[in-house]
This record gives sequence, structure tokens and C-alpha cells, in this order.
Amino acid sequence: MKVLIRVSDALSRLFGIASMVLLASATAVVTQMVFMRYVLRESTVWQTEFVIYALIASTFVGAPYVLLHKGHVGVDLLPEMLPRTAAKVLKIVAAVLSLAFFAAIFWSSWHYFYEAASKGWTTDTVSAIPLWIPLLPLPLGMGMLIIQGLAEIAKIFTPEAAQ
Repeated sequence: MKVLIRVSDALSRLFGIASMVLLASATAVVTQMVFMRYVLRESTVWQTEFVIYALIASTFVGAPYVLLHKGHVGVDLLPEMLPRTAAKVLKIVAAVLSLAFFAAIFWSSWHYFYEAASKGWTTDTVSAIPLWIPLLPLPLGMGMLIIQGLAEIAKIFTPEAAQ
């Protein structure tokens, strides 16, 4: 279990860095796009599409890092009021339900990604980017979210490994 926790935590940190790079690149491209349009009076073709896909990818790729640091929105009023054992059971039930949700999204996004890749779908824009490229972060992020979710459950059962 300790290995699962260490590996998933390290991978989630790596995904967090990737998310940060995607966000920074989207910011740089928006700046470049504004400069091109309003200072140089040139048209922009690929920038808007890149920024949209980079921000979406940043969200999905960064989700495991957010889970690692308990950054998701949570209400802890009930767990704080419950006895320790009941709070632990509630934590486990919530984690298992979350895993089921992650798995459902992973399955549907993987299916969509596979279909787009195998059928050669492209975006309906001038660039006609192969659609599997912007779809890849969905199953990738959800798959890592499942692994991090399993590690978070392992941390409930082995708190000393979470240190």
C-alpha cells in the first residue's frame, strides 16, 4: 500500500506540474493573441482553439493533484460531529462513491477518445486538429484520478503511510 501511495502521490504531483504548464502556456498564447490582433492588426487562427483545449486539459490533468491536496470543495460539518469510527466509515463511503463517479467518466471519455482516434475525427475548425489530441486529457486525468482515489482510500486504512 505504501508503494501505491508513494507512486500515485508522485504521479499526481507530476500531473499538477503539467496542469500548471498548460495554464501558463494558455496565458502566454492569450497574450500573444491580443498583441497580434490589436497591435500588429494580424489575424489569429489557432490561438483561440489552443487556449480552450489547454484550459480544459489543465482542469482534467490537474484534478489528481487537487485530490492529493484535498483541494476539492467539501463540507466537513457532519464528519466533525460524528464519532471517529463513524466519520471514518463516512469517509470510506464518500471515497468509494467518488471512485464510481471517476470510473464512469473514465469509461465514457475513453470510449469517446478511442472512437475519435480510430475513426480519424477532426475538429470542425480551420486547423482540423485530430480530435483525439484534445480528448486525451479526459481519460488520462480520470484514470489518474482513480489511482489517486485508491491511494486516498489506502491512506484511510494506513495513516502512517500517508506521512
